[in-house]
Amino acid sequence: MEKWIEKFPQDLQQKVAEVDQMIAPQLAAVDETVLYNQQRILDLYRKHHVAEEDLVGSTGYGYDDLGRDKLEDIFADYFKCDDALVRPQMVSGTHAISTALFASLMPGDTLYYMTGMPYDTIQQVIGIVGDNPGSMKEYGIKFAYTPLKDGKIDYDAVGAKLKQDKSIKVVAIQRSRGYATRDSFTVAEIKEMIEFVKAIAPEAIIFIDNCYGEFTEKDEPTFYGADLMAGSMYKNAGAGVAKSGAFLVGRHDLIMRASSRLFAPGPGKGEGATYGYQRDFYRGFFLAPHTTGEAVKGAIFTAALLEKMGAEVSPKWDAPRTDLVQTVIFHEREAMIKFCASIQHNSPLNAFVDPIPSEMDNYEDEIIMASGSFVEGSTIELSSDGPLREPYALYIQGGLSYAHVKVAITNAVNETYYKA
Repeated sequence: MEKWIEKFPQDLQQKVAEVDQMIAPQLAAVDETVLYNQQRILDLYRKHHVAEEDLVGSTGYGYDDLGRDKLEDIFADYFKCDDALVRPQMVSGTHAISTALFASLMPGDTLYYMTGMPYDTIQQVIGIVGDNPGSMKEYGIKFAYTPLKDGKIDYDAVGAKLKQDKSIKVVAIQRSRGYATRDSFTVAEIKEMIEFVKAIAPEAIIFIDNCYGEFTEKDEPTFYGADLMAGSMYKNAGAGVAKSGAFLVGRHDLIMRASSRLFAPGPGKGEGATYGYQRDFYRGFFLAPHTTGEAVKGAIFTAALLEKMGAEVSPKWDAPRTDLVQTVIFHEREAMIKFCASIQHNSPLNAFVDPIPSEMDNYEDEIIMASGSFVEGSTIELSSDGPLREPYALYIQGGLSYAHVKVAITNAVNETYYKA
């Protein structure tokens, strides 16, 4: 019987076989995390008596949407928080982050990132770059950050800043690397950050940008005292099933402020119809541990195979995993474009399309992006993207199934390294 691997050069077949053997213990560890998180999700669905009528959704104002309220109780329980806001009206992770920050900050307050400069889309929200109406800068909200030191938190500088600047209202922690080449921060590292900040500035609101991070570990930052956290429903938490939406979890007072910001003061969480989304949200959150595990396995395979090809990768194949993002640094423009194109050509949708570097809203450099996904912009599905600037780092993330990632990455390696 013909095997999928037999279409590739013998040398590549051998490398894939070596990778399979090498990463087996890492994949088994991922399976253990999936089982642990799946049990927690199942227990919560049973505890809250999820039923068919919870999946119907509401229309108009969305009053008395019992399924919506129950799902938010489940999110709050899973993330060990007071409250949650899980809504299709938040259209992206960036929208959820913007909603949370604007709700928590007033003119004259300072937003402080202790994890270095935030990624491109948040810079637009703050007003550091671009000239967009309604930015924090326009509202008189101040911004500060402390650069990382060799990719890690500069605790001396952070401590000095927290003691000196009494206008700091929100301390933000970005879990994932964004378009940087530093390591993403593990939950253990974030726990240390939270404890450090609370010891110096106990009144500060600790906000976590958790995008790409949910379900990759057994713990979440909110387990250790984070006050407010944002994520996207068409990343990890929606498992490729949710077609839009985002969520916030955290302290009750902060969630209520965020709901007033998202909707209007007064109605707050009581409004917001869910019509065609509710079934997908419930199904997606239930599948999220499994689907996230498949994507993490794919990232481990990607790192191991590309490292065998001599590429610079981050994280390494045997490093701890705390998000979906796998960076491959090509150091040259054309190789990055070629590999990204091969990902597009091995996608279930638009495989016939060649990705072309272009300008995109909210980004300062040309972007190359491959995303043949069923949900537009879904990064729990296999995609790759990055800014065309030194060191030409491609950010590969997602994968609804490990099998798809393995096939697509092997094809991309073949196209990039074995064909002229």
